[in-house]
Amino acid sequence: MSLSTFEKFLKSRIAEPLINRSILNSDYSPLDLSIHNSNLKAINVSSSDDLETFIWDYMKTKNAKVVYGGYLEHRSIYQRSDYFNQSNPETERNIHLGLDIWTEANTPIYAPLAGTIHSFKNNTNHGDYGPTIILKHHIEGVEFYTLYGHLSLAAIQDLEVGVEVKKGEYIATLGTAEVNGDYPPHLHFQIIKDIQEYKGDYPGVSNQLNLAFYKENCPDPNLLLKLY
Repeated sequence: MSLSTFEKFLKSRIAEPLINRSILNSDYSPLDLSIHNSNLKAINVSSSDDLETFIWDYMKTKNAKVVYGGYLEHRSIYQRSDYFNQSNPETERNIHLGLDIWTEANTPIYAPLAGTIHSFKNNTNHGDYGPTIILKHHIEGVEFYTLYGHLSLAAIQDLEVGVEVKKGEYIATLGTAEVNGDYPPHLHFQIIKDIQEYKGDYPGVSNQLNLAFYKENCPDPNLLLKLY
C-alpha cells in the first residue's frame, strides 16, 4: 500500500481519544519543542524537572489541560543521551517520529482502535521509551501497528501477546520520569506500517540519513487522532 493510500485510510478512521474522553480538542494546545523555539534556549533541557516546569508553565499560559506535538520535529533534547547522540550530524538521531501528548503521570491511556497486543517491553536506556506497548491492528484488510511509549511499570505487568484489545479500552497509564526514560510525563504515540523484526520497541527518533524511510513507514499520527 502506498503512503498516500495508507494516509487516506488513517484519515477515514474514527478513533477513540487516547486519554480522558471528557477533554475536548479545544482543551489541547500545540507545543513546539524544536530547535527553532527560542524560549527553550533558557531551559536546561537535559533536566526532566526543568523541562517539566517549562511545559506546565506553558500549559498554564495557554489555559490548556493537555499539550501535544512533535511529529518530524527537529529537537535538541536528545543530545543529553548517548543513546541518540552521535558525532556525525548525519547519523545523530534528533528528528521525532511520533506525536507526544504531555499531561500528568498516571493518566489513563485508551486504545484508539481495536487490535491485539503485539509486544511490550521496558526500554531502559537513558532517554528511551521506558515501558512500551505495541498494538497490532487489522482493519478492512489493512495491517499496521501503534506504539505507546513512556508508560508506567504497572502498564506492562500481566500482559499477554495476542490478547484482543477493544476500541476505547483502557490499556495503560503514563509513567513518571523515574521509569519513563527520564522525561516529563507524556505519551509517545506512533503509527508504524511495517514493524520489521521489532518487539516492544521501534525507533521513535530518526537521523537525516534514514528520514525518508521513516516518513514512509511512520505517517503523521494526527491523521488518526485529528487533534488539529
